[in-house]
Amino acid sequence: MRCLILPLLAVAVCSAAAPGFSLKDVMSAPFPTDLTAAPHGDAFAWVMEAEGVRNIWIARAPAFAPVRITSFTEDDGQSLDELAWVPDASALLFTRGGNANARGEIPNPILNQQGEHQEIWMAAVRGSARKVGNGHAAAVSPDGKTAAWIQGGQIWSVSLPGGDSPALITQARGSARNLAWSPDSSRVAFSSDRTDHSFIGVYNFRDRSLEYLDTAADLDQSPVWSPDGNEVAFIRVPGGRYAFAWGPKRTGQPWSIRIADARSGKGREVWRAHEGIGSVFWPMPGSHQLLWSAAGRIAFPWEGDGWLHLYSMPVGGGSPTPLTTGGFEIDNAALTVDGKAIVFASNLNDTDRRHLWRVDIGGGVITQLTKGTGIETQPVALADGAVGFVRSEATAFPRVAIAENLAVRDLTADQIPAAFPGASLVTPEPVEFTAADGIRIHAQLFRPSMTSPGRHPAVVFIHGGSRRQMLLGWHSMLYYSQAYAFNQYLTSQGYIVLSINYRSGIGYGERFREALRYGATGGSEYADVLAAGNYLRGRADVDAAHVGLWGGSYGGYLTAMGLAKNSGIFAAGVDLHGVHDWNLEITNYVPEYEPVKRQAVSTTAFQSSPMAFISTWKSPVLLIHGDDDRNVVFSQTVLLEEKLRAQGVHYEELIFPDEVHEFLLHAHWLQAYAAANEFLKKYLKPAK
Repeated sequence: MRCLILPLLAVAVCSAAAPGFSLKDVMSAPFPTDLTAAPHGDAFAWVMEAEGVRNIWIARAPAFAPVRITSFTEDDGQSLDELAWVPDASALLFTRGGNANARGEIPNPILNQQGEHQEIWMAAVRGSARKVGNGHAAAVSPDGKTAAWIQGGQIWSVSLPGGDSPALITQARGSARNLAWSPDSSRVAFSSDRTDHSFIGVYNFRDRSLEYLDTAADLDQSPVWSPDGNEVAFIRVPGGRYAFAWGPKRTGQPWSIRIADARSGKGREVWRAHEGIGSVFWPMPGSHQLLWSAAGRIAFPWEGDGWLHLYSMPVGGGSPTPLTTGGFEIDNAALTVDGKAIVFASNLNDTDRRHLWRVDIGGGVITQLTKGTGIETQPVALADGAVGFVRSEATAFPRVAIAENLAVRDLTADQIPAAFPGASLVTPEPVEFTAADGIRIHAQLFRPSMTSPGRHPAVVFIHGGSRRQMLLGWHSMLYYSQAYAFNQYLTSQGYIVLSINYRSGIGYGERFREALRYGATGGSEYADVLAAGNYLRGRADVDAAHVGLWGGSYGGYLTAMGLAKNSGIFAAGVDLHGVHDWNLEITNYVPEYEPVKRQAVSTTAFQSSPMAFISTWKSPVLLIHGDDDRNVVFSQTVLLEEKLRAQGVHYEELIFPDEVHEFLLHAHWLQAYAAANEFLKKYLKPAK
């Protein structure tokens, strides 16, 4: 059986009103991303998305009053990101538009018949914004005279303040990324991606020459200049012909940190991870992995004790000093303006939240900068010890704030829409349960604020990634902020919602993240989804016959697994752009993977997929997907629908032409969640 939900029914969104607030209301909050500090710490900027309309805001010392410096007015599906300040903080460069797909097509979910381009723009703090060229990832020279960026894998540049035509400055094999200017503005270091290996390149603007540093058949990445501009440090990850995706990588050939002379190209190893735990490089969230201070030390992330922590060492080498230790993980670290300390986020002493901390780069006692029941993340270091960041709570959406002398002040709280239902939202409760194989799982339980007697329908929410962690409050990633809003909406409709942090996610250490037999090597994390279903069915306030699932991406995969393997437990599900056959997904990320030639691997991958259990799939499902998805190929949905039709399983679909994985149009998020709400209402029968 097959039903079609037609897209673009905006009236369906408006009519899906809940008692107290609508879906549109709870998703109306503006969302800040891409916090970026000016070079001298006297200002910082961010992108604010308000119901799909994206603009750039700044806050300048000493008052740090927020000011909007761009004037975009439409939900146009064109992202704004990759902010880069000019040194005097008079203007910012940024990228408008997403990356091209394999066919060279730029995302165009509004079906603009003039076409779309990925562009570099420049916005004056006092003035207007204009296009500078085509490309992305702009970096401005320290003297403020030149901007460089990447287009088609090559490096382009233009003189600032602009007016000249951009010039192509490299013609090299591979694709450039991670541009980093030398302190004297004469050279740009970058990583040259060659698929199964990568080099660190240095382009010299003075003599128009290109050199590669300390080359090897490995994956060299994350270049950072020494303060004097004589050397470049970088991370070296051992190369390999075939890197298996979506399976545990607990040990491997150890990664290392190297420093190369920027002129001769000769390099030396200054540190190498030990064998065993921590031998496989795992990056911390954020744009920089190596922090080189003026004090002659390099800080870096490492899982040497099984948890992602900060370490630092002298540039001459030697044993690293642990800056953080214990059963927690660090997140988004940044050097202070004077280079003497690091500010970072972590879940220290608060496993399912994030707070901000500071530690000297040489080690010592760490100082907590924020605390309480909120969530603080994405710190940027400002002058005089101030820190800008994003904060949220269980019932308050993310907003930009600043911490000065341990005093926290919101900067964008006055931008709350009048319709936002903060007072009607619930505070999720932390719960834990144990999977059948003994793994302990953390989750957040949403219960209606005025729970009526009797049993309620329930939904398990499964995040994507899978390298994610849902928190006890509004999430700092837009995708999961939208999901959190929908979970709150479902709760207002009478559902009990359980948001689970299943194995292979972050926040609980390397052994939990690199779970044995997870993903395409066995699907072991499905045991946690099944345990979540059984936990809900065992609660006195849950109607055990009406427990459903919903999730996107990896969460869509596990939603499909639940419906395929345990339709007797899960009565219905909403699968947003989910993986249904791991072999298709591995090929999408590792083109050289040939399932026919790797029979043992491909057989296990298939047996770890929903497609392997299609014969026992009975429950109805709503499938939602954009057909320009670059993360999960659209053929995953095409293939599943073919099998569901043959099996006689009821499905409904909502397909967005030319939309990508993380929907770019706010209108599409509203349509998707409105359709999901109506579907769950039909099959889970919430109390009126």
